[in-house]
Amino acid sequence: MSFLAAALDRVKPSATIAVTDKARALKAAGRNVIGLGAGEPDFDTPANIKLAAIRAIEAGKTKYTAVDGIPELKDAIIAKFQRENGVAYKPNQIIVGTGGKQVLYNALMATINPGDEVIIPAPYWVSYPEMVALAGGEPVPVVCTAATGFKLQAEALERAITPKTKWVILCSPSNPTGAAYTRSELKALTDVLVKHPHVWVMTDDMYEHLVYDDFQFTTVAQVEPKLYDRTLTVNGVSKAYCMTGWRIGYAGGPAQLIKAMSTIQSQSTSNPSSIAQWAAVEALNGPQDFIPANNKVFKERRDLVVSMLNQAKGIECPRPEGAFYVYPSCAGTIGKTAPSGKVIDNDETFVTELLETEGVAVVQGSAFGLGPAFRISYATKTSDLEDACKRIQRFCGNLR
Repeated sequence: MSFLAAALDRVKPSATIAVTDKARALKAAGRNVIGLGAGEPDFDTPANIKLAAIRAIEAGKTKYTAVDGIPELKDAIIAKFQRENGVAYKPNQIIVGTGGKQVLYNALMATINPGDEVIIPAPYWVSYPEMVALAGGEPVPVVCTAATGFKLQAEALERAITPKTKWVILCSPSNPTGAAYTRSELKALTDVLVKHPHVWVMTDDMYEHLVYDDFQFTTVAQVEPKLYDRTLTVNGVSKAYCMTGWRIGYAGGPAQLIKAMSTIQSQSTSNPSSIAQWAAVEALNGPQDFIPANNKVFKERRDLVVSMLNQAKGIECPRPEGAFYVYPSCAGTIGKTAPSGKVIDNDETFVTELLETEGVAVVQGSAFGLGPAFRISYATKTSDLEDACKRIQRFCGNLR
């Protein structure tokens, strides 16, 4: 009998972390590697946010806090939801966690019983199905192809719902595709969900502010107030505020659910870092002018990467609405032979050979539930992106 828990048999390690670790190891060994696997802005945390953390340390704000967040941060989150999303919450409807991932995990652990189903549009963030499985539930992927803009359609959602469905998880803009739902596209989905009162909605809005080309972001509880009492709206400061390492995520939702999530958090990690919480207060309440400035750079990078990848033989790269990812198809390379002599039989082989041959680290689409494809994060300096895309063009051009 294994010493390890049987639940681990249901869970796979994160493919994005794996490729980042592999790229890091190759760099340490002296290889010239460009890592495009991590979803992490290359911009530094704004100075006013860092200063708020320093002041918190100097003021001795380094003790335990309330498990679910300091009142000042809850107030800032409530103001943010009202100001930017037109959704009203009270303090007992807000939870702060150690990153958005913990908030999502706590919600699933607090609600999933064995056999409960969770609908997850694919391509999906690699952690969604694994968290559902770890909680004892059944992930129900619904494939959304490039033909539908990688977005869940109302008819497909209706077909996927069963009496066992507990949650639907939506991520807009999406990790890994960058696809973002318009208000009308969300309304089509919420019209379906209104008819199924046993189904709750978990909406991951972590990339809310990273949208381009005048795209207007909306969230589920904003589009359909009838779903307010069964929607968990998850967000955080990691991406737009360049605070990935600070580990602050948050959510607004029904008080009973938030209380249950807080109970789990009280017996696992307890409160998030007190210092990071004070930094997040400044992030949400302070100047926001750096966000459009950063987005201008991200948009330029997106356009560069999409253009260059579409010039690579066998690659087709859609132009996403948001986030900082592209999700190109590599179907045109399948069956060809790499310079090493290895046949490209799937997207995992493609990304492995790309890394070994050209030193470009990307993540295979199969890890996100839809291949043959790969994900590139363009949240890295433009010169590296241009170099990486040239290497991908060369790699694809040398396939036979």
